[in-house]
Amino acid sequence: MDGYLGVIVIVILVALLAAGGMFLLFRPRERHAPPVKAPEAPALPEQKQAPATGVVEDDAATTTVPPPARPVEPVAPVVVPEIEIPPPSAGRMVRLRARLARSQSQLGKGLLELLSRDRLDDDAWDEIEDTLITADVGVAPTRAMVEELRTKVKVLGSRGHDEVRALLREQLLTQIGGDMDRTLHTAPHGERPAVVLIVGVNGTGKTTTTGKLARALIGDGRKVLLGAADTFRAAAADQLQTWGERVGAEVVRKDEGADPASVAFDAVTKGIEDKVDTVIVDTAGRLHTKTGLMDELGKVKRVIEKKATVDEVLLVLDATTGQNGLRQAQVFAEVVNVTGIVLTKLDGTAKGGIVISVQRELGVPVKLVGLGEGPDDLAPFDAEVFIDAILGP
Repeated sequence: MDGYLGVIVIVILVALLAAGGMFLLFRPRERHAPPVKAPEAPALPEQKQAPATGVVEDDAATTTVPPPARPVEPVAPVVVPEIEIPPPSAGRMVRLRARLARSQSQLGKGLLELLSRDRLDDDAWDEIEDTLITADVGVAPTRAMVEELRTKVKVLGSRGHDEVRALLREQLLTQIGGDMDRTLHTAPHGERPAVVLIVGVNGTGKTTTTGKLARALIGDGRKVLLGAADTFRAAAADQLQTWGERVGAEVVRKDEGADPASVAFDAVTKGIEDKVDTVIVDTAGRLHTKTGLMDELGKVKRVIEKKATVDEVLLVLDATTGQNGLRQAQVFAEVVNVTGIVLTKLDGTAKGGIVISVQRELGVPVKLVGLGEGPDDLAPFDAEVFIDAILGP
């Protein structure tokens, strides 16, 4: 009995252990609460890339965004050219006499040596003629001078240095026109300024002459206005502008290719309004073989005369061009009434006889001469000073 009960107890224990294991195996697991997520920020409307105008567009509205600040660039100071005070024109020829003598003394010495010979035969007189012609005196005036000299030499007989120099000086002064009126008409008349027209071919120093003449007149106390009517070359107007700024002369100019006559007209008009003393008009350097351009030069003069009188037409000639300069002068004289000659580069040539030949051909006096590259090397022509510089002491 006891054994039976023991078996029952064992069976019950085994059953309890089995039931406990099944409970542990199949009991419901504990569920954990899911993690709480942080609240997300509300999504902003998608922005579009800002256009170049500095405005950003989105779906809700248009917002103005200021452009990025640019670095401030330093402003260069405006340099005002210092106004120069030119010396007066009076006495310039005398001051430049030594420079002229250095370039012309070969002509004078050659003639004096020939005329001082003990015996003047035909060969000697031929040499004198050749010397004068080589100096661009011209054939006709040379022959006239030689004939007169031969007569005087025969009458005098003896020929000391002083006598020969006096003879030659007299003849040169006669041929060069010591009594010609070389007055430069630059004074205003009434309420209108004097008008000076500068003409000439390319390369003669026309624009430079215009600037130097303005300096000389301002040095003499005149108020001057410049007209840049050479509209074919922008450099010419720029060059004239520089000359004007240096001495305080206003320059009237227009764009390259503008009508030269209109520039000249505007310059004279402004000169009248501003009550200046002298208006100087620089024209284009025209080849004397170009008929159309020469006709245009005549037009410039006619247009100016609608407002004022053209007091001077100065033809600029290069002294080194010799007889070719005479042909240029003749053509210009046919188009405009040339009143005076400006001989430039006279210091760089021994052919000073061009003064005689150009005056003889045109009947127009040389009024100004260029005796160097300096701004004040333009001088009123003085025949006696010129001849004395050629002949020396």
